[in-house]
Amino acid sequence: MPSAQSVAIAGGGIIGLTIAWRLAQLGLAVTVYDKGAPGGEASWAGAGMLAPGGEFDAISELAALALESRRLYPGFVRKLEEASRRPIDFQERGALDLAYSSAELASLESRAAAQQRLGIPSKPLTPSQVATFWPHIRKSSLAGARFYRQDAIVDPRHLVTALMEVCRKSNIILMPDCPVERVSVGGAGVRFHTSQGVSDCDFAVIAAGAWSSSLDVEGVPALPRCEPVRGHLIAYQQPAHTCETIVRHGHTYLLQRANGLLIAGASAERVGFVRDIDPSAVGALASEASFVFPHLAETSPAETWVGFRPLSDSVHLGAWHSPRLLLAYGHYRNGILLAPVTAARIAAAVNASSRTQ
Repeated sequence: MPSAQSVAIAGGGIIGLTIAWRLAQLGLAVTVYDKGAPGGEASWAGAGMLAPGGEFDAISELAALALESRRLYPGFVRKLEEASRRPIDFQERGALDLAYSSAELASLESRAAAQQRLGIPSKPLTPSQVATFWPHIRKSSLAGARFYRQDAIVDPRHLVTALMEVCRKSNIILMPDCPVERVSVGGAGVRFHTSQGVSDCDFAVIAAGAWSSSLDVEGVPALPRCEPVRGHLIAYQQPAHTCETIVRHGHTYLLQRANGLLIAGASAERVGFVRDIDPSAVGALASEASFVFPHLAETSPAETWVGFRPLSDSVHLGAWHSPRLLLAYGHYRNGILLAPVTAARIAAAVNASSRTQ
């Protein structure tokens, strides 16, 4: 690809940075604009689940993308570690779904049968098996469980650090604290109007998460709507191996990073970009966490924070009424999981368009 081809990316989260790295590998000159610190919003706040088993139970385009991206993840992490020389906490240890009643167990089994048809395998476990391999989990009233061996976790903050490093090594220009105020799409290229001036590029990618559709874009129809869904997360500093896998019960999940941080999440609140911590949401998460891990009732969360998931009518990947403008947002709860496949799809679209210009 000719080195003169240039791309501007609005949004410096894990999605935007992964796209930038992939495009730089193809020989494009890439600039990434972010309204704050790159990776400082949903990427920083995310727990880091790579868990199709906890997300999908019906055939859909999003489910297919998620499964493809999960298959790409080991290679993505390996190459990123090699290129950045930074370690990444990536754990392929599976996930455990718990049932504390016969009705919950029947629901798990019905869901597992549907997932099997999607290519998401799981196996049943008895209460005694759970007690043997997950000794800290509540045993009282446990009716059974299912284990999803393909689910995994990654520390998104490690991903951001490594991606920032490979972007620096790839001569990608990072523009922090530089919000994009307007985007003008024309037949010959795209113009970015930012808080620090105006720049022209051959292609533009909108990857600003929950803020994407609020950008003022000229020359094409209005962007598909995207809204923030606030999610609370809490974390406990715990001894290593307290939670060996993802553990799920109902709408709550728990996982433990390599540094010992045991995270419980997450609420879902459509309150706009309100960053205030809601004590009732924190209390509900703490109650559920201590239900699953009874010893947590004896302590308080060491950390509490919120993030904004980007909710749209679907995940938007590809050109938007012009081969020069591409969208990469609407990932909702699966932005970290979908980063590799998103970058691959956007890179393929830019590559194809550049050859026809």
